Amino acid sequence: MFDLDGTLVTSKLDFIYLREQVGCPPKQDILRFIGGLDETQQIVANRIVADYELQDAQDALWIDGALPLIQYLASSQQPIAIVTRNSQPATQHKLKHHHRLFDPIVTREDAAPKPDPAALLHIAELWQLPVRQLAYVGDYLYDIQAAKNAGMLACLFAPDELPEYADQADWVFNHFSAFLAALETSEVQR
Repeated sequence: MFDLDGTLVTSKLDFIYLREQVGCPPKQDILRFIGGLDETQQIVANRIVADYELQDAQDALWIDGALPLIQYLASSQQPIAIVTRNSQPATQHKLKHHHRLFDPIVTREDAAPKPDPAALLHIAELWQLPVRQLAYVGDYLYDIQAAKNAGMLACLFAPDELPEYADQADWVFNHFSAFLAALETSEVQR
């Protein structure tokens, strides 16, 4: 299972700017903040976020090495899913030519957002696989927390410098070629 933005595809979302636009305090989770607003304020804030995400989706590109990895997994008949905090429309746009490689694709409209493990656990049940046999790959703390909360292998994609939470991941890699090589040699293990 994979995160989308910053993991498989590029994203230029500026969360400081977005927090300012919806009135969210610094360092507070934007989606949680919006969930605490009154109904009218939620509608306005959700529209701001959705419009910003769709704008970002226009320029999204596959991160180097990510598509070959996904194509390898698909050709090996491995189940592949997306769990993202992004909206359905932005997610569909970012995956416009490759959405059939993923089943299911879970967005924030479909399940509680990460770090809640509900989406990951739902997919494990859907696939009828034990969580200990599954991995979740992401680029942010919430991804690692969601995987840990679900009892899955937590893989951190850190293409640049290691974030302060890197030690919470079970496995850290900086390029998808390393991930693919590990899969091919069965090095990604608990």
